[in-house]
Amino acid sequence: MTFEEFQNQSRLYVIGALEPEELEEFERERKKAGKKADDFVAHCYALHEEFALSLRSAKGSVAIKERLNWMVRKRKQVTHTRNAADIALTATSR
Repeated sequence: MTFEEFQNQSRLYVIGALEPEELEEFERERKKAGKKADDFVAHCYALHEEFALSLRSAKGSVAIKERLNWMVRKRKQVTHTRNAADIALTATSR
């Protein structure tokens, strides 16, 4: 396995996408390559963690949407109440 192939396998290894036989071969090659291989795998793990932390959860998006909808409904209620009060004032002043 070339180091370029090892790098490609490393990316799959980090996300758990290697088949059992690929995993065995990868681990053998990792031991053979030593520190350089370990450093590259550590780098892949760091990138994986950064990516995972950068994702927004679906719950957060739903919560934000619900909050925004609540604010819109609240604003409509206030506007409706003001309009009703204005109509009442206009009717009584005639």
